[in-house]
Amino acid sequence: MNDLHKLGAMQLGAAIGSGECSASEAVDACLRQIGRDNDKVNAFITVIAEEARANAQSVDAEIATEGQRGPLQGVPIAHKDLYYTEDVRTTAGSGVQEDFIPAFDATVVARLKDAGMIMLGKLNTHEFAYGPTNDTSHFGACRNPWNFDRVSGGSSGGSGASIGMRMLPAATGSDTGGSIRIPAACCGITGLKPTYGRIPRDGIFPLCWTMDHPGPMARSVEDIAALLQVMSGFNAKDASSSPLPVPDYQKLLNKEVSGLRIGIPHRHFFDQSEAEIDVLVHDALIEFEKMGARLIDVDIQYIERAAAAAMAIYLAESTAYHENQLEEDPALYSEQVRTFLELGNHVLAKDYIHAQRYRALLGQQLATLFAKVDILATPTLPIVAPKIGQSEVEIRGHAEGVFSALLRNTEPFNLAGVPALVVPCGLSKLMPVSLQLIGAAFDESRILAAGHAFQRVTDWHTKLPPYLREL
Repeated sequence: MNDLHKLGAMQLGAAIGSGECSASEAVDACLRQIGRDNDKVNAFITVIAEEARANAQSVDAEIATEGQRGPLQGVPIAHKDLYYTEDVRTTAGSGVQEDFIPAFDATVVARLKDAGMIMLGKLNTHEFAYGPTNDTSHFGACRNPWNFDRVSGGSSGGSGASIGMRMLPAATGSDTGGSIRIPAACCGITGLKPTYGRIPRDGIFPLCWTMDHPGPMARSVEDIAALLQVMSGFNAKDASSSPLPVPDYQKLLNKEVSGLRIGIPHRHFFDQSEAEIDVLVHDALIEFEKMGARLIDVDIQYIERAAAAAMAIYLAESTAYHENQLEEDPALYSEQVRTFLELGNHVLAKDYIHAQRYRALLGQQLATLFAKVDILATPTLPIVAPKIGQSEVEIRGHAEGVFSALLRNTEPFNLAGVPALVVPCGLSKLMPVSLQLIGAAFDESRILAAGHAFQRVTDWHTKLPPYLREL
């Protein structure tokens, strides 16, 4: 079977289960792509080829005697290098942790391993997840598969770039202000930030306890649903982990979109996006109207305060976590991350409390809004992926910092802790544009069904970057 590396996770799992290919063949196909193309995007920090091949052989032997035990058994995956992986280096993209080798797996890693997925290695990340570009990493900038001069987005840049470059079908990420959704949008793939507490965080380097969300990244919503099924569920090791039962996301994936009420918050999200992105996202929403959904204008009060609240929480909590290490080895941190950590020492207790009160207010406001609409829809990003090293962008004649622009549409939903799914919906300046669908707390199934319906009538999630089309 040719081009196994181009298949999505569920497609590849089905091929392995039916005998069309083996897990070993799937792993070899992905490793070939990594060997050929990783130097172009710098997605992988560590590759464990020998271990992956040995695990694939074990999976093949099990399937031959007992059959495939789940739809993802034998499918390759890699993990953001914040996730602890037993006996495999875990660096957090930082010189501080360059030689750290954990003695155990993060719960999410263990669950995916138990599902039969085969780890190929560890993926580049913005240092300690502290930025949305992934051009600050001890191991070098991660580059965009669609244009190697542009950022992959961050902080889960290696996850976005590796999937976009067709090196593998699925990866883990984490999202504190947009760090799954931003690289997914920049690299033209699908990503989900689930509800706060839906997926346990133990064994994952934190950035900000209040806003950290682990989640899946893949080619399609169908793949995301399968990964979420495995990753979700209570774990007592994580104090924020939710005991609520996990729905059958795959069973609910084909729920009808007809009658779905989609809230459109124009202020802040649309009116401050590049004009072509605004048009492309509205075109995507017309597809939902064609399927019978209703578009309803809504407004989120005080949304303009989200960035300041998020920054106060990031700064205070990250500095608390890194305090001792920063005192001992400040030179091991990059200048950008060290500056943020030093700024955290100047956040006053009252500022942190005001930010937490705003977070509660925003959550209450969204809960009220979700009584009137079923989901919200926005552009994921107001811009396309900026150039590596670029510090400022111009949107509709106004200059704005790159970090601020990249985080603007995603950050509020980390504060509120509600789920948000992003799917590709077009191209602008030859770069991917993405639609963000936001749901009520623990209502992942509704946004997954909406995203899946969109991907059934469009093919943006199947588009290849120019480099791969030219081969």
